Amino acid sequence: MSPAPETIVPEPEEGQPKVRDLRSWLPTIRDTVVAILLALLVGAFLIAISDDDVIEALDNLFTYPGSFGVYAGDVLRYSAEAVLEAYAALVDGAVGSGSSLRRTLERSAPLICAGLGVTIAFRAGLFNIGATGQMLVGALAAGYVGFTYDLPPGVHLLAAIGAGLVASMLWGGIVGVLKAQTGAHEVITTIMLNQVARFTVLYFLAKESFQRPGSDNLLSPAVADNATYPSVFGLHIGIPLALLAAVGVWWLLERSRLGFEMRAVGANPDASRTAGMSIAKVYIATMTIAGLLSGLAITMTLLGLQQSVTDQVVGSVGFDAITVALLGRATPLGTVLAGLLFGALSAGGLGMQTSAGVPPELIQVVQALIVLFVAAPALIRGLGRIRRRQKTATEAKGATA
Repeated sequence: MSPAPETIVPEPEEGQPKVRDLRSWLPTIRDTVVAILLALLVGAFLIAISDDDVIEALDNLFTYPGSFGVYAGDVLRYSAEAVLEAYAALVDGAVGSGSSLRRTLERSAPLICAGLGVTIAFRAGLFNIGATGQMLVGALAAGYVGFTYDLPPGVHLLAAIGAGLVASMLWGGIVGVLKAQTGAHEVITTIMLNQVARFTVLYFLAKESFQRPGSDNLLSPAVADNATYPSVFGLHIGIPLALLAAVGVWWLLERSRLGFEMRAVGANPDASRTAGMSIAKVYIATMTIAGLLSGLAITMTLLGLQQSVTDQVVGSVGFDAITVALLGRATPLGTVLAGLLFGALSAGGLGMQTSAGVPPELIQVVQALIVLFVAAPALIRGLGRIRRRQKTATEAKGATA
């Protein structure tokens, strides 16, 4: 059978592709911005109704209905003061000073790397919920090399990073092999492997070689100074390394053959198999790379902040990475921006708690609302259509009057 003749597509005019690409991004940018604003609006309502002065004013409002105007004004004034104070503390805690900005970047770096691991799985049609387990295993390996051996500067850091990356890659690769060879669903296997990783860490932390001298707690020694990321202008170099990882993921997805196969399999595995692509190879490679990125994420915490290995060293980063990838629309650039946003919310939440007395759980509510609105673009667009219809109806009435 002779191959089908190529279809000759005329070259677009100069500058036209960029304009088209920008226009294709505009709805996504608009929906994301609206989702964030709606989440902050709902958060403002929650801040207001949890403020003591507002609660007292509301009590007076319903107790003395004869003075409705006075107490209604108090409710609005106290609500505005509480919301402005809380959000001012949020901004100040996130970017208000050099130390605040450093804290934001330090919290954003692992979120970006782990989020990239979830993003690359999304693009291949996989749902990686195993970032927590991959990070725990990576922390165990990197931490052991970091506090056990006495190596020269530079070599020690590279050895610790390499150990963490290899362990996380292997842990992620297990999921890919199970998916490719047995058809086991990656959601189930990653959730189970998260628990396996946690109890594996607890097992090793109970061993004398992993315990801090003079302590019976399940806590390892801190990594040696030679195994920590060096700092430049007060920031450890793991932070720019996270941005380089995002560039690498972009190149992999958009410019490499493996990335093309990942995107093809994610779009239609049956058609990709018919085209001669190895679905098993794509699944194994995808989850291995996702594990590598998760391992890089834990080095930002363990080696960047010189922490000890515990079963809680990952914190909520593993699951927050799913949120970051969703908010970033499974794109490298979007994941970086979402990671910075959530890092700012995490760092600013401390300021809200200490300066404005806002419960720390409220920041988690705001984060969840952002994802809720982003995951429901039809709701955002529906609100936009309602506003446009109302505007059109108003203009029509004005024209007929």
